[in-house]
Amino acid sequence: MKLSTKGRYAVTAMADIARQDHDRPVSLGDISERQGISLAYLEQLFGKLRRAGLVTSMRGPGGGYTLARQASAIAVAEIMAAVDERLQATQCSGAVGEGCTSDGAQCLTHNLWERLSAHVHVFLQQTSLEDVIATDIQPCPAVPDFTALLQDEGSVRV
Repeated sequence: MKLSTKGRYAVTAMADIARQDHDRPVSLGDISERQGISLAYLEQLFGKLRRAGLVTSMRGPGGGYTLARQASAIAVAEIMAAVDERLQATQCSGAVGEGCTSDGAQCLTHNLWERLSAHVHVFLQQTSLEDVIATDIQPCPAVPDFTALLQDEGSVRV
């Protein structure tokens, strides 16, 4: 599963707006400076976010962007979808129901990766922008110290 900068930057920029004063629009220049994201790239992303109804824009001096809804009402999955970020663990390129191997059959591990993709989508759908900016985000109850697992000699213990 690959998460591109498109999705990462869109969520980061939206979180930046959520952390600012809600009475004033936030300029893309300010987000660019604070988050180290190219202004041109932010302009592309925010066109998509605006069309998806996640942000509203104000032109002119003092203009910028505000969240279209409360941070608690914006799911991370919505942000990802707005910028065309596909979080698909399968390597299948065909349409749903089509096979993923060169002969049109389904690959041996297709269902495993499809289930993983579904879990990731559910997690991102249940995680709001407000959750992202919260200072007390709790670790996964199943694996409370996931980072340590990854750092343990470069392998994951089960």
